[in-house]
Amino acid sequence: MNAYYSINQVSECTGLTTHTLRYYERIGLLAPVARAAGGQRVYAPTDMAWLEFLLRLRTTHMSIGKMQEFAKLRSEGDATVSERRQMLECHLQDVQAEIVAMKNAVVALEGKIAYYRGLETQ
Repeated sequence: MNAYYSINQVSECTGLTTHTLRYYERIGLLAPVARAAGGQRVYAPTDMAWLEFLLRLRTTHMSIGKMQEFAKLRSEGDATVSERRQMLECHLQDVQAEIVAMKNAVVALEGKIAYYRGLETQ
C-alpha cells in the first residue's frame, strides 16, 4: 500500500475535487501539503485522516468558517485541546437539535402523506 497519495488519488478516495483540495489548503483547512520533486502534492496518511474528519464536519453542516477556526486551533497544538473540545461539544448540540427537528419534520411529512393517501381512496 502506498504511504503517500497524489491529489488525484485523494480526490478519488474522498470525493472532493482537486480544485476543492487546493482550496482547502489555500484557506487553511489543510496545512500546506508536502510536494514531490516535481512539485506535485503528496498527501500523507495523516492528511487523509484529517480530510476524513473535515468531511464528517461538513456532513454535519459545520460552516467553512467554523472548520477554519477549528483547523487553526488544531495547528496551535495541545494548548488548544480544551477549546477544540468545547467547540465540538457546541457543534454536537447543534447537530442533535437539527436531528430532533428533522425527526419532527419526518413525522409531519408522514402525516401529510397519510392524509393525501386517504383523500385518494375516497
